[in-house]
Amino acid sequence: MAIPTIDPADVGATGLAWLLFSYGYILCYASNLISEGSDLLLLVPSLAGLVGGVVLPFLGAVPDGTIMLFSGLGDIEKAQETLSVGVGALAGSTIMLLTVPWALSVYRGRVDFDEDNNMEPNYKQPKLTKSSFSETGVALSTEVNQGAKMMMLTTLPYFLIQIPAFFLSGDRETVSAGEKNWAAAGFVVCVSFFILYLYTQVKMSNDTIHKMRRIAVIKATLKKGAVSLRGALREEVMSLQKKEARRRVSISSDTENSPLTNGNGMHHNQPSAEISELLKGILGEAFRAYDIDGDCNLNKKEFHIFLSDFHESINKNTVDAVFADFDRDGSGTIDYDEFIAACYVLITKTSNDTGGPGRSAPERASRRATEQLSVKILLDDDEDEEEEEVPEDLTALSPEEQQRAIIRRAFSMLIIGTAIVLMFSDPMVEVLSEIAVRANIPPFYVSFILAPVAANASEVIASQYYASKKTRKTITVALTALEGAASMNNTFCLSIFMGLIYFRGLAWQFSAETLAIVLVQLVMYVYAQRSKMSTATGFVILSFFPLSVILVAVLEYFGLD
Repeated sequence: MAIPTIDPADVGATGLAWLLFSYGYILCYASNLISEGSDLLLLVPSLAGLVGGVVLPFLGAVPDGTIMLFSGLGDIEKAQETLSVGVGALAGSTIMLLTVPWALSVYRGRVDFDEDNNMEPNYKQPKLTKSSFSETGVALSTEVNQGAKMMMLTTLPYFLIQIPAFFLSGDRETVSAGEKNWAAAGFVVCVSFFILYLYTQVKMSNDTIHKMRRIAVIKATLKKGAVSLRGALREEVMSLQKKEARRRVSISSDTENSPLTNGNGMHHNQPSAEISELLKGILGEAFRAYDIDGDCNLNKKEFHIFLSDFHESINKNTVDAVFADFDRDGSGTIDYDEFIAACYVLITKTSNDTGGPGRSAPERASRRATEQLSVKILLDDDEDEEEEEVPEDLTALSPEEQQRAIIRRAFSMLIIGTAIVLMFSDPMVEVLSEIAVRANIPPFYVSFILAPVAANASEVIASQYYASKKTRKTITVALTALEGAASMNNTFCLSIFMGLIYFRGLAWQFSAETLAIVLVQLVMYVYAQRSKMSTATGFVILSFFPLSVILVAVLEYFGLD
């Protein structure tokens, strides 16, 4: 997709810098749109497995892949030159993701090593009391170990294309002819590994890591006030409820006829263990935040404020009745488990049961002061987050309407983000090439440093968000996401190069770059097979990013490509 653009060769140094920052910002914005749109779809239970397993990995690789594709298009001779921009983006993206955000995640997620427990990471409070980088670090779970194995397995196509590249020499036509069949084999292997990776992700869509991702997205969406409590959770809870009902072999008749049961014969005030775990994961922080006096209980006023701040226009009589059901001792308070059960009851009630789907304009205006308190309380653990204006167009809808609106908004963001990437990747390639020409350095180095900043910002930000929570599960989410991004580069993105070599007759003449990519992944594979990683080791990993650039320069100096 082409748009009218400024030719980088026609502008001065200041104009070139302006183009670089402009296109970089636009691509970064598009990448974030794609990421946020994908996250929104995680709020839709029927799509969550597909989104987490297929959409997120695929669309996360689109910005990188598009830059690589456009680097090999156009005039064949010029494409051979600009292809190094794409290779630089591939190498920079892969190596950067496995070094810079990885090291920062270890630093942000570090906890003390317990001297009384064989120096294992201590995830009990207080988590971080030591300042020594060798005495702090993170745990590397089985999922991180397995993710590294998948990442290393998907490097096989590099070896396929590198075998002929080591022995072929001559002009582009000669090298390309010798590599063509190897590129075809590499393309098939890349696509096969790509499908295998997506398949494994779909199969694992209900595992702990994917659940953590969904819970984090739901919590973030609720904090922003983008949807109401029932809008975010009703479909998810009802889906789990139906799964639980299917697992029940028989339901006694007295349970079916109980007034506190739903259509599936399950007690309204007794959520299943799976539903309870989900609600506690999402609402645990909220309970502690609204427990203003710190007695581990909520009184009726605090419970009302909680519901109001989470955009629930449930009538007072319904809330009072539910509260009374769980305030069994008449103390005027409910504890944490009772709070979760009460939320479960209200979430599963229909709009008619709760008094309507939305608020009138006067009601919305009258609660603004209280809403500001909600934002402050909920963001206490993320003080640096920017407060966002609450989009009342969603919160005023019924839960069912909110789900439909979420799908529409998510797909709009995905389509717009992808369209922007397609429009501005080609101009970005031209800018990077022009910078290389004026600086009199190979385009690879320019692209290696600059392209990942625009294309991978969302992955870096997400990894830091999860790591900062300092739990075994969240550091696992952060590190496995980075391994997954590398696997996508090894499959989806590399398949683009294989296709360009086979179908366009371009030559793969990037032996030094290939060795750097594979070597960094091999070293990271070795590190990831351990059970823990110290903060000091994290800083060693950080050094791999500049060292890999030096390695490529040294190998090329000695005549490799």
